Amino acid sequence: LDVEGKDTAILGNAVGQVAVISSQESAILWKRPLSLEDIIPYLDADFILVEGFKAEKTFPKIVCLRGEPDDRDLFDSLAICAVFPPSQGSAGWEGRALDVPLLARDEISRIADLVEREAFKLPNLDCGGCGRETCYEMAREIVAGTASVEDCVSLQPATEVRIDGRPMPMNSFISGIVRSTIVGVLAPLKGFKKGKIEISI
Repeated sequence: LDVEGKDTAILGNAVGQVAVISSQESAILWKRPLSLEDIIPYLDADFILVEGFKAEKTFPKIVCLRGEPDDRDLFDSLAICAVFPPSQGSAGWEGRALDVPLLARDEISRIADLVEREAFKLPNLDCGGCGRETCYEMAREIVAGTASVEDCVSLQPATEVRIDGRPMPMNSFISGIVRSTIVGVLAPLKGFKKGKIEISI
């Protein structure tokens, strides 16, 4: 889509973002890096497959082994399985202490079952509401089975805000501000009473 010399590229060099719409597909090109948290709200899917993003520490990972010395660096306590190319076989890895299931890449059904059972995404707020300093610490414990996604305070707020049907993660401080602001505006109105408040915009 972003081919040098074409209208899209020329416009993209002049502005911060360009929307490309055709009868068969659409795309938005941002001329700046975006985080997963920025992109995910635009995706309508039960599961999102993320390739790369080795520095991200808020979701479980499937390690794709390549048979190289730096394979070991791919394990950061978030791996739920390791997969190897069927053409190479598992012999080169079976002797290693991987601490996760070792599967062939063509074992799609087993990998899918594992993803359905183990997938989660923490909000990357590092709010400390769960008692850990970072979401990475919480993610490691969830993968290890010593914590649960339900332990994430930001994903279980007393105040819930949904954008296009998707919950917006908020730490307890922001959740409190949103709640106090809404109650403060509505409380003086005739007919207000304590209870569940629903607002649709």
